[in-house]
Amino acid sequence: MPDTKDGREKKAADRERRQREREIDAARRRADEAKPPDEAESGDADEIRRAETRREEHSDPPSECHRRGCDKTPAFAVLERYQEETGHGAVEAEAFLCQEHTAEESPVNLDAAYPDYVFRVVPV
Repeated sequence: MPDTKDGREKKAADRERRQREREIDAARRRADEAKPPDEAESGDADEIRRAETRREEHSDPPSECHRRGCDKTPAFAVLERYQEETGHGAVEAEAFLCQEHTAEESPVNLDAAYPDYVFRVVPV
């Protein structure tokens, strides 16, 4: 094909057409594969189930706030899951706090965050 504007445009159009055909073929092959579960959805559902289980386990929360010297009734359970310092497992820290102390709470172990890191405040 001569090197003309029409020739270059035809080559570009042919290249784009072949690319679209390859993408369509790949999509058809993937359509036959089983769809993997959505990690975000399953992860959130697992976290909610664990939180509900913990709430059921602690249906009788402590009668006093976790903070020393505070005798108020706990209103929230604060959970933080982070990587152990040795890197060989997860650590879960949970505290039952009154509303005032819960407002002061924030993530502490962000330096040990990993894909399953959790910081959650759940009403008791």
